[in-house]
Order: sequence, then C-alpha cells, then structure tokens
Amino acid sequence: MNKILRLIFISFLISYSLQNVSAANFQEGDSLKVEIETINPTTTINDGQIKLHTTGGTPPYRFKWSNKNTPLTASDASGLIEGLEYSVIISDSENISITKNITIEAESITENFNAVFEPVVQFMSKVLFWDPFAAIGIYDPIIYTDEELIKTPEWTATTDKIFLLKKKLVKDGTQVKKGDEIAIVSIDKKDADVVKAPEDGEIDFNVAEGDVIFSPNNTKDLIEQGAQYFASITFDEERPLLYPNGDIRKNSIPFIVVWLIIGAIFFTFRLGFINIRGFKHSIELARGKFSDPNAPGKVTHFQALATAVSATVGLGNIAGVAVAISIGGAGATFWMILAGFLGMSSKFVECTLGVKYREIKADGRIFGGPMNYLRHGLEKRNIKGLGKILAGVFAVLCVGASFGAGNMFQSNQSFQIMATQFAVLEGWGFWFGIGLAVLVGIVIIGGIESIAKVTEKVVPIMAAVYVAAALVIIGINIENIGPAFSAIYNGALNSSALKGGFIGVLIIGFQRAAFSNEAGVGSAAIAHSATKTHNAPSEGFVGLMEPFIDTVVVCTLTALVLIFTGMHEVPDVTGVNLTALAFGSVISWFPYVLAVAVFLFAFSTMISWSYYGMRGWTYLFGKTKKSELTYKITFLIFVVVGASVSLGAVLDFSDMMILAMSVPNMIGLYIMSSEVRKDLAHYFEKKKAGKLGQPDE
Repeated sequence: MNKILRLIFISFLISYSLQNVSAANFQEGDSLKVEIETINPTTTINDGQIKLHTTGGTPPYRFKWSNKNTPLTASDASGLIEGLEYSVIISDSENISITKNITIEAESITENFNAVFEPVVQFMSKVLFWDPFAAIGIYDPIIYTDEELIKTPEWTATTDKIFLLKKKLVKDGTQVKKGDEIAIVSIDKKDADVVKAPEDGEIDFNVAEGDVIFSPNNTKDLIEQGAQYFASITFDEERPLLYPNGDIRKNSIPFIVVWLIIGAIFFTFRLGFINIRGFKHSIELARGKFSDPNAPGKVTHFQALATAVSATVGLGNIAGVAVAISIGGAGATFWMILAGFLGMSSKFVECTLGVKYREIKADGRIFGGPMNYLRHGLEKRNIKGLGKILAGVFAVLCVGASFGAGNMFQSNQSFQIMATQFAVLEGWGFWFGIGLAVLVGIVIIGGIESIAKVTEKVVPIMAAVYVAAALVIIGINIENIGPAFSAIYNGALNSSALKGGFIGVLIIGFQRAAFSNEAGVGSAAIAHSATKTHNAPSEGFVGLMEPFIDTVVVCTLTALVLIFTGMHEVPDVTGVNLTALAFGSVISWFPYVLAVAVFLFAFSTMISWSYYGMRGWTYLFGKTKKSELTYKITFLIFVVVGASVSLGAVLDFSDMMILAMSVPNMIGLYIMSSEVRKDLAHYFEKKKAGKLGQPDE
C-alpha cells in the first residue's frame, strides 16, 4: 500500500512539474510576441538598424541589448555592424522574457569585409588590451560613483545663453526621491525650468540661490570641467556606473600600454635620463653639427627626423587628441605629455640599434630597423632562434600595418575630411584615390632619398602652419591660461567617475600618446637606419626628439586649443570634427586650412610608411629591386582602395598591428639595453675627444 501511495505521489509531482514547465514555456513563448524588422539603409558600414514591435505581456517593456550604447528603454537599435549577430532580451513588468538573436544581412563588399574582420579585431583587442592587473585581482576594475551630478536643462558646450539658479525648492542636505522637484533654473532671463531629482539621495547645491550657474561670457565656466552641473545627489552607498544598456562600466589598464610605458620608464632610468641630458645635443645633431657628408648612409640627420616625424605627426595628433580629451577630459593632457616625455628614451634605444645593425648593399641600398637588430643582435647573444622568430613576426606586422593604418586609413580619412570641407569632392573617392596614388607613387618610386627630400620640406611647413594657428588661438584666449592649466591639473589627479576616475584618465592619456608617437613600436628605427653617420647613438639622440615634437608639442597644442575654446565639453562630437570645431570657433575659415593640413599630414604619413612596409616586405620576400617594385605597386593599389570605400574593422585591425609591433620589438630592446648603454658611454668619450665626425678606429 505504501509503495502504491509513493508511486501516486511521485506521479503527481512529475505531472505538476510538467504542467508548470508547460505554463512557463507558454508564458515565455506566447505571452510576449516580438516582430523583428532589420534595416540596412545604405552600402555604408555600421549603419544597420533593428526595430522591435512588442505585444502581449504587461507593459512597460525592457530591452537588454548586447550593444552597450542602446538604452534599456529603447525598442530600436541603430549604428549596428552589418553581418554580426546581436542579442536582445525583451522582458515585461512581470519579468516574463524572450531572447532574440538578430543579424542584419551584409549586402555590399565593404559590409562583408567589415563583418569578417570585426571578430578578428575583437580577438586582437582582448589580447592587446587585456588587463593583467584586474586579472590577478590587484584592483577592482568596476567604476563606482557615490553621486549623481545634476546638469542645467538645455545646456550645450556651444551655448550663448546664461543659466541662473532662480530658486531652490529644497534645502541643502535634504533627502530627496527620484522625480522630486528640487530647483527652478532661469535660462536667459526667460521662462524658468523646474528641475527634478534624477535619483534618490541627499541633495547638495554648489551654486547659491540667485547666482549664475553658467555664463558663456565667464572664462572659468567655459574651461572648467563640469561647470554646467549646479548640484549633486549623494547616494547612501557607492554604485557602479552603467552603460546605456545596463552593463557595468569598467576601467582597463591594457597590457599593451603597460608594456610600452614600463619599457619607457626602464630605459629612462637605465640610460640615466637620456631624454633630458641628451636633448640639447639632439638639437645640435639635427642642425647638422658633428655631421660628416661622407659618412655611410643616404640621408642627413634632419631628413631622417623629418621622415620619421611625418609618419607619426598626423591624424593621431589632430583626431586622436580630441578622442582623448572627449573621453578623459582635460586631465588626459597631463598624462599624454608624461608618456611622450618617457617615450623619448624608448626612441633613443631603437634608433641607436637601427643604425648599428643596418646593412648597406653594394648599390647603396640600406636595410635596417628591428628586423635587423632583432635577428643579428640576438644572434650575437646566442639566441638566434628567438631573434629570427621576433624579426619575422615584426616584419609581417609591419607590412600589414603599412597597408592599413599607414595607407588605407590615411587615404580614407584625408578624402573624408577634404570632401566635408569641399563639397565638390563628394562621391569622387575613387578618382581622389587615383590622384593621391599618383602623387605618392612619384615620391616612393624614388626610394628613401626621394621620400626624405619631400618630407624635409612638407613636414616643417605643415607643422608650422598647424602650430602657428594653435598659438594664435591660444594667444587670443590667453586670459584662459590659468583656468586651463587648473582644469588639466585637477582633471589629471582628481578626476570624477564620469571620466573613469584617476585610472581611467591616466590610461586614456597614455594610450593616445602610445598610438600617436609610436615610441617602442620600432617603425622609426627603419627611417633612421638610412642616416649618414659614423656613430649609432647619434641617431638615437636625433630620434628622441620625435616623441617631444609629436606628443609634448603638437598633441599638447591641440589639447590646449580644445580646452581654451571650451570645446572639450562638447558631447557626441569627437575626432577631427571636434578639433575643426575648436579651431573654427575662433578662426571661422580655418577648418578649410585644417582640411588641407590633414591631407598633407596623411600624404607624408603614407610615403613614410611605404618605406617601413617595404623594408618588412623585402625582409620576408627578398632584398631585390623586383621585390621592392612589387611592394610599391601593391601599396599604391591600396591607396585607391582606401579612398574609395569604408573598411571599418579592417582599418582598426591594421591600427592594432602597429601596436602589436611593439611586442617583438620591446623584447629585443630589453635584451640589448646593456649594449646600448655601453655604446652610449663610448659615444660620450668620442664627443669629449672631439672625434664625433670621424669613424671608429
């Protein structure tokens, strides 16, 4: 009898469970109904759209998208990558949910290319931007905040209106609830707006009743970060910051940035602060002092410097700085300058080794750079196998970077910028690319001597125009210098969580500097290896000027223009468009000049990177003139391709290859740092004896 009862009871439980599962499945599958509409409006990449039409269940609905920039309340998502799968969890107020996986079909060739390379880019990002410190638990990467800042309604960074705190509706220190009316703000002495509490917490006003919150006529308001916030609400306990889709925001200390900065710090101390004590001598060398025109090599110190600078000074200084400032605020400027200062030491080491291990053929052609010193320098230390592997990996990365970031990205962006300012060019990308390829071809077919002759003229002119315009804007707004440097200092050391806090601002500054000056990447050593010199360290001294010119001078001037004009607070505008907006706010016609300057920057970067890539190519496929010509023709084809289409992830992939070059390069620099130190000591002995213009005995 007991057995029968137990069987009946078990059967009942099973039946009841199955009914509940069926009911749950019915609720999840049938209670909520979602119709999906995918839209691919153009052949341009990254403009896909998904629209959801939800019925059933109990509204309101919540949409948890895999795309971080799509809010939880949004049933539509835009700016999506065609060909990639996105997921969304739709739930109602009763927590009944449905998960949908959606792919917008890629149609054009560029969209399919973009979809193929995007996963590759994501993989490289995980490797290069992996955070070793968070992985081993040294710090908590989650960004926390204990307050919510309250902004004046209708405020924009370019506003010409005056905002006044007309009346406080609650006292300081009052505990308020989300939606409570807290203040009345007057805008340009017109109808006042009632501001409501965005969150629960304790209210704290930083402006007195009746005082001005923000005035475009007040220099401090224009420059000070966050001047538009008139109050804050303090939470009972810290909360993590969230992306629009509800994901928790995290800081990251990327492996690749740590790799470059720690190396730069190591070389700075290893060589006794050569970036400071060698600076004056580097200027003397660049001006031609101690030079021997009969020394082995093809170009002068200045020509090598101009070639290398032309490859680094460009969109990174104009667009990249704007990205850093818009994400990290004014404080990112401080860390960019520091990173540039430290990077001078890395450049010294790699340029010294580039000359020391160069190979000069009987016909005068020179082969140098990381491929040579990684292979032969490590072979000298009985680690030939490692040297060959590192040199080969570097060469492959260098060729890939030259086709992408050093070529297609430059031609693509130069066309986009020129077409934006000169509407007549719109739709003529292919022919623009043909013309640009012809100009580039005329220069690069002639080799390093031809490249050097062009860069030594173009680089100083375009740099002078850009620097002069920046100084004019700074001069016009010179009264802003105090608030500007105050904003940089406070932003660097006392950054709010909204900008990622101290770590977030530090990393974005270091990261943009690393992208910009390429110190430790090894690319500049290729150009410097062609220098006429008897002493390898002499080119190290000349090379250390590049991060100073690129980051400490040009990047800083761009940052100061953005801060002095108050454009660093403009939301949803970044890159070269933000820089153009800053210049145009003072010199209305300068965006046209800036467009031409960017074109010249891109042009000079392409011709320099063609030389870098060709040296990687000949290392892999043979040091023959036929091999060189094959590379040059291929390079010119990619100029046209870059100007004609949008390649999105392909260009991001190529950009990452530049950073990846630093991995094999820095390993070699660490191993050979003691050798460079000995060579430096010998160099100073020759200098003291007055024999720098003479070959070693």
